[in-house]
Amino acid sequence: MSAQVSLSCDRIERYLGEEEERVHALRGVSLEIEIGSVHAIVGPSGCGKSSLLYILGLLDTPNAGHVSIETETVSHLTDDELAQKRNKFIGFIFQFHFLMEDFTAQENVMIPMRKLGELSDARMRDRAAELLDGVGLGDKLRRPSRHLSGGEQQRVAIARALANDPRVILADEPTGNLDTANSERAFELLQNLVHERGKALLLATHNPAIAEACDWIHEMKDGRIIDSQVRNRLS
Repeated sequence: MSAQVSLSCDRIERYLGEEEERVHALRGVSLEIEIGSVHAIVGPSGCGKSSLLYILGLLDTPNAGHVSIETETVSHLTDDELAQKRNKFIGFIFQFHFLMEDFTAQENVMIPMRKLGELSDARMRDRAAELLDGVGLGDKLRRPSRHLSGGEQQRVAIARALANDPRVILADEPTGNLDTANSERAFELLQNLVHERGKALLLATHNPAIAEACDWIHEMKDGRIIDSQVRNRLS
């Protein structure tokens, strides 16, 4: 029995820029991410990794092709509908944390929950506290994010991405600014979430050790996936 596909794209084309500056960033990219799997995208800077993640994360729209969440095609939805889908189903971890620096760690994690609007204020605070405890920051809930170290800020960003219990987690160089120990800790946390709670994770990385620990490695070059290797076959 094949694994259930959580997020997929089919023949994605994306152009960036105008006229003579126009770049063909993605050239017919197709990809399927299954529940319970961890996928890495590797390749040189400028190969299209971030462009693909932003389209899969419903933060950008393709010029051609489509994106589906489970069996529903979502590429045609309005901006408001896309925002709602993104808030509910997708957690995005950026390389640069994009935290609100004067907000506490807890308040930063609550932002996606406020946007979704499904929980009471008390439940949002409790959930944010639980998530921060899960990333080892339970004692720093009320610390403004500008007073946290880089590794701590990235862990807040991971907790924030998990705020609405997304089915899919997308991460753009999530450990790029962390030291080795914090990189391994952050990746292990995400990996455990995927395998224990039936999530799906797709991350772009330049870190070969992290890529090798993923279930799949997809190599990109010049806007195309040129090779896909399974590392750990899903049962």
